[in-house]
Amino acid sequence: MEFADTLTDEAPEAVIAAEAVPRYYRIYEEKFDLQVRRPVTVSVVCDREPRFRIEAGDVVVSARGVINATGTWEKPFIPRYPGAETFQGRQLHTKDYTTPDEFAGKHVIVVGGGISAVQQLDEISQVTSTTWVTRREPVFRDADFGPDAGRAAVAMVEERVRAGLPPGSVVSVTGLLLTDRLKAARERGVLERRPMFSSIVSDGVRWEDGSFVRADVILWATGFRSALDHLAPLRLRGHGGGIVMDGRLATRVAADHRVHLLGYGPSASTIGANRAGRAAVSELLETLG
Repeated sequence: MEFADTLTDEAPEAVIAAEAVPRYYRIYEEKFDLQVRRPVTVSVVCDREPRFRIEAGDVVVSARGVINATGTWEKPFIPRYPGAETFQGRQLHTKDYTTPDEFAGKHVIVVGGGISAVQQLDEISQVTSTTWVTRREPVFRDADFGPDAGRAAVAMVEERVRAGLPPGSVVSVTGLLLTDRLKAARERGVLERRPMFSSIVSDGVRWEDGSFVRADVILWATGFRSALDHLAPLRLRGHGGGIVMDGRLATRVAADHRVHLLGYGPSASTIGANRAGRAAVSELLETLG
């Protein structure tokens, strides 16, 4: 079932993704009579050979295989910096960002070099003063994100997870597209970044050279990590800090072919997860026989 099939003739040309995507999933579930239970929070998955024991509150499920698709949204990442607990202003993650208007009249430090960071930096800078801080020098590109760049990004992430390394940042391969809005932001001086500070103090941040920037807000646009805490009893992580993956589209855990991870590594995008989902189901059925 195609996404376009779920749109009505009266639907506006530009449909808000936050509304359209959940609607598509709802219609998909109804069309194929999928028995989706919600809300359910799985707390732990244990190996009870030859099956898995899956605990979700008062509900316990026994399963021969697991396809985990928890993604990253519930695991926002904020790095640790000395003095963070002494900061008297507000600290928030990009997950909690809603509107730039709430920061009017406050100096905001935006930390991060990804797409969300520059988009939110641009928005906030139009209502108040900002400072942009990143670990690495951002790489901007003028050309559109083409198929070759897309394949290179996916290949990089796939290579890492097959080697048991953490997935890593796709932006490090693709760079940041310099849109018209970002060009305007650059002309306003908003994209003049500073390297990472060394510590946080009560009213701002400080660098090793002694320089200081006062701050009312620190916005951590520092990405997410895979939400896999409930799989901890399976001891899937290796010495490289990640999980060694194999299979046709790198969804299968090499150490246990009964477990597939969707939204981990190259299947982290909606399109990637769609293809990877089909491959995972096919391979799991082959494993279980």
